[in-house]
Amino acid sequence: MPINAHPEFLAAEKVYIDAETTEQKIEALKKMISHAPGHKGAENLRAQLKKRLAKLKDNQKKEKKKGKTSGGIKKEDMQAVIVGQTGIGKSRLLAKLTNAHPKIGSEFAENTTQKPVIGIMDYLGTKIQLIENPAIASTEYDKGLTNSADTILLLVERLEQIKKIENKIKNAPGKRILIFMIKKPKNLLRKISATLQSKKYNFILVDLETKKDLNLLKSKIFESFDKIRIFTKEPSKEPDRKRPLILDPGSTIKNVANKIIKNLKYLKETKIWGPSSKFPGQKVGLTHKVKDLDIVEFKTR
Repeated sequence: MPINAHPEFLAAEKVYIDAETTEQKIEALKKMISHAPGHKGAENLRAQLKKRLAKLKDNQKKEKKKGKTSGGIKKEDMQAVIVGQTGIGKSRLLAKLTNAHPKIGSEFAENTTQKPVIGIMDYLGTKIQLIENPAIASTEYDKGLTNSADTILLLVERLEQIKKIENKIKNAPGKRILIFMIKKPKNLLRKISATLQSKKYNFILVDLETKKDLNLLKSKIFESFDKIRIFTKEPSKEPDRKRPLILDPGSTIKNVANKIIKNLKYLKETKIWGPSSKFPGQKVGLTHKVKDLDIVEFKTR
């Protein structure tokens, strides 16, 4: 602790110590540097802080270049991580939603999942990466994986489990979907649902035995990424509905064209069908904004 340190410096130092991600540490260090003592006796401190900041920024660039999360897992455009306690049903849920075949233990098995398990969920042609993180209280739990995920799926079977998990992931920036695994008597479900609604959770009740609301869960997961799906077609042919293009809201025809046409100077005409068109087959320009489930046809020279 430096002599005559400002309260703002000490507050930023505490944030730095508690930070769990590189980005959080960088922001805290910037504040520490801005509030560091300016007298000559603190020159060495300021130099150390700047050196530490430069190293963190370098590490951040390397992380982004590799495009990997903790544990060497390559992060796809849309990634959701399943988080929960031992025996809650994480592996079973992953198996129901994706092409993965994780090892599934009994309800009372301890830490069946020893490392993250990856699966790909298909939602109306959209491929979403789902990862099962080992039990949150185990030594195998990968905190960095949760912190880097776009969406976090919190699995619980009792209301009192929610706060315990939230306290463990309080610094994770991803959007959250609370999945309440139905194991309770059916007459309690209405009360559970009302409680979760009153606390304004983004939640869903799921029964893995009957597969109740699994499709609704898939929809919730996709919507959490805030992306739109655009289908393309060739003139006089049906649109390719198996592999939609995934874009950000507010994207234009130019953004769509850049994904499939090498040189836009060869683009002759563009037609569009769907939510953003005034009528089917409307001719539009490059600045036209597309909407989810639009169909775009490009004619080239």
